[in-house]
Amino acid sequence: MQFKTKMIPLAGAIAFAFAGAASAQEQVVKIGHVGPISGAIAHLGKDNENGARMAIDELNAKGVTIGGKKVKFELLAEDDGADPKQGTAAAQKLVDAKVNGVIGHLNSGTTIPASKIYHDAGIPQISPSATNPKYTQQGFKGAFRVVANDGQLGGTLGRYSAEKLGAKSVAVIDDRTAYGQGVAEEFIKGAKSKGVQVVAQQYTNDKATDFNAILTAIKAKNPDVVFFGGMDAVAGPMLRQMKALGINAKFMGGDGICSEQLAKLAGDAMGDGQVVCAEAGGVEEAQKKGMEDFRAAFKKKFNADVQIYAPYVYDAVMVMVEAMKKANSAEPAKYLPELAKINYKGVTGNIAFDAKGDIKDGTLTLYTYKGGQRQQLAVTK
Repeated sequence: MQFKTKMIPLAGAIAFAFAGAASAQEQVVKIGHVGPISGAIAHLGKDNENGARMAIDELNAKGVTIGGKKVKFELLAEDDGADPKQGTAAAQKLVDAKVNGVIGHLNSGTTIPASKIYHDAGIPQISPSATNPKYTQQGFKGAFRVVANDGQLGGTLGRYSAEKLGAKSVAVIDDRTAYGQGVAEEFIKGAKSKGVQVVAQQYTNDKATDFNAILTAIKAKNPDVVFFGGMDAVAGPMLRQMKALGINAKFMGGDGICSEQLAKLAGDAMGDGQVVCAEAGGVEEAQKKGMEDFRAAFKKKFNADVQIYAPYVYDAVMVMVEAMKKANSAEPAKYLPELAKINYKGVTGNIAFDAKGDIKDGTLTLYTYKGGQRQQLAVTK
């Protein structure tokens, strides 16, 4: 009996030793994601988060090794409510959790202030959707984006208003956020370059619901196009009030309004072909099958359609992990140089970054809506 009693702790010690050896062979890599999971554009934030979750689940199912060790990826998801203050608090929380990298934020207004916190902590950040040029103009070596910026997006829409819609005059509204103001300014530049007259500039905010005063002022100017720099949660009610006031102008906007949800938010106020918007990304012919497959897999997994940016979030996660694999390390300082020179074929197309961290040769997709459904008009660069 005495011999047996002594052997029990010894057996336990051996078991623990084996368990310790096994866990030593597996490393946990934490990837942060931040988007608005609460508030008016929570549907877009959840879409982004699901894109990240899909990538993480696939990576864990594959069994990735980095530097000879098997990796378990953990997604640390935070809600910034599309609010800059909440965004910086979320960023600090991820820094304190010692994440290996961050995917996010969704809005330019949260991405830009948060980027300083990640930069100071030496943590790479890839935004899947922030389009304001200022984000990558701060000189932060760890700041990247996988979509075209407002210069490309707004400028293309401004030129399109003249060349394809035949607009002679436009009215511009923005929601005073970093994104809304930035895309509106670039739209104006693009429109003016084609001789279009800007007959009115009005301002609202990203939580407004009553636009009668600014729309009444715009109606008096009788523009061919009304451009809105902002998000779909505001654009939907704005379209309803435009219809109520008898404004029949075309309605244009950037990626913030270019969602599947817009038709529901606008209801019967949206005429067929009335809305033209652009997504800061898009796949050319060779990539269409891959994107269709992604959308089908996403629908099956989450029982929800892709809104806008889930594929870009998915690719951003995959690009970050690819850089870690190439560097044989998940340490930010070690994989950052590989991330800067990455060349990766993703669901959304080829991903490589310029010296600022902007995507090279970013594509744009132009859409309209017919019968309440979003329809592609063209893919352009």
